[in-house]
Amino acid sequence: MESNPVLLESKSSPINLLNEMQQLRLLGHLCDVTVSVEYQGVRAEFPAHKAVLAATSKFFKDVFLNEKSGDGPRSNVFLNEVQVADFASFLEFVYTARVEVEEDRVQRMLEIAEKLKCLDLSETCFQLKKQMLESVLLELQSFSESQNSEEESAARPSAAAAVEAKRDPTDSPASGPGHGASPEGPAAKSKEKP
Repeated sequence: MESNPVLLESKSSPINLLNEMQQLRLLGHLCDVTVSVEYQGVRAEFPAHKAVLAATSKFFKDVFLNEKSGDGPRSNVFLNEVQVADFASFLEFVYTARVEVEEDRVQRMLEIAEKLKCLDLSETCFQLKKQMLESVLLELQSFSESQNSEEESAARPSAAAAVEAKRDPTDSPASGPGHGASPEGPAAKSKEKP
């Protein structure tokens, strides 16, 4: 009797794996690479895991696959013209699949994602920039519509007054006696107006 295969799949395993790798990195455990970054004289070193970097960045994958085996158990990678805060955010993203940055840094994060060939971060930044642009466009459209409605409401009373002036029997020569209008018409109108 042959049984059918069943799928055993964990929804939490990928998140748990990332969280555990992040904890190992933060504690400096099992790290086999140090990434040094420098930008305008500010320099910092970040211990990390080659496997995580290679799995998330084509740049690092190429570096690690092409390094000589004689480099020792722990290697160093130097990145010039990369801001310390940006690389720290990059590492947090690749180890956790999320990172919080200021809106004005999104473009820089997109640039570092492209430099390090990190497709996930690049797509995430692109989608966020798209949402931000759509939000700005909606605000502009809303502002434009409110301006148009204010202009229309300001124009309506004068248009209504012009229509009313055309209908006003006191201004019309046909409204005099003998043309079907009552003689009290102009007197009644003058009483109504302040």
